[in-house]
Amino acid sequence: MDPKPQVVPAGGRLEYLQALVTEFQETASQEAKEQVLANLANFAYDPNNYQYLRELQVLDLFLDVLSEDSDTLVEFAIGKGPEGLGDGRTNLVL
Repeated sequence: MDPKPQVVPAGGRLEYLQALVTEFQETASQEAKEQVLANLANFAYDPNNYQYLRELQVLDLFLDVLSEDSDTLVEFAIGKGPEGLGDGRTNLVL
């Protein structure tokens, strides 16, 4: 089975991540929020994305999610949010 091709908008990685953040903020669907947050958490494991995630304030999004009623959203946020963005600069904020 061929792996699913990665789809990145013509604008590039930053624009794709911005689209994910916007989708998370605007969707009313709990399932969509969970999927988007999981995707953002996965992107946060790649050091190539740190600059973009910082620029888009994704760590703040993870921290905001900690007050949500959804255990799944909180779990995703805890899984990546407190870890920061891996290079130590974010830990100073926490």
